Amino acid sequence: MLQRIQTIWTLLAVLSAVFLFITGQDVVILNNIPVLNIGCILLVLAGALSIFSFKNRKRQILLNTISIIINVLLIGVLAYWLLSLSGGIQFPEKGIEPIFPLIAVICLFIANVYIRKDERLVKSVDRLR
Repeated sequence: MLQRIQTIWTLLAVLSAVFLFITGQDVVILNNIPVLNIGCILLVLAGALSIFSFKNRKRQILLNTISIIINVLLIGVLAYWLLSLSGGIQFPEKGIEPIFPLIAVICLFIANVYIRKDERLVKSVDRLR
């Protein structure tokens, strides 16, 4: 069922990856290798697959955990990028990009909590049969 609360949290994480893709176009980390773009595309694909695999809760938890790992790696890459920037008056908007993976990690963690709660509910009902 797509109208569950964990679907909304996963969708918020996917939207966070889309916003990171949009705002992170000026991020150059490794000599024109689009690390950030590849990570955002992987996050959107994993999130969409997680949303539409609502019948298989274990797969949803696995995909969300993989997305959390990718987001944490993106936070590390973006922190490295921010520390290597020169900053100052010429670049005052430095620092918004790491917010989006952080929001996605929190949303995916909350989604996993609700998926596990759903799994426990289904197991408890199966015991009564």
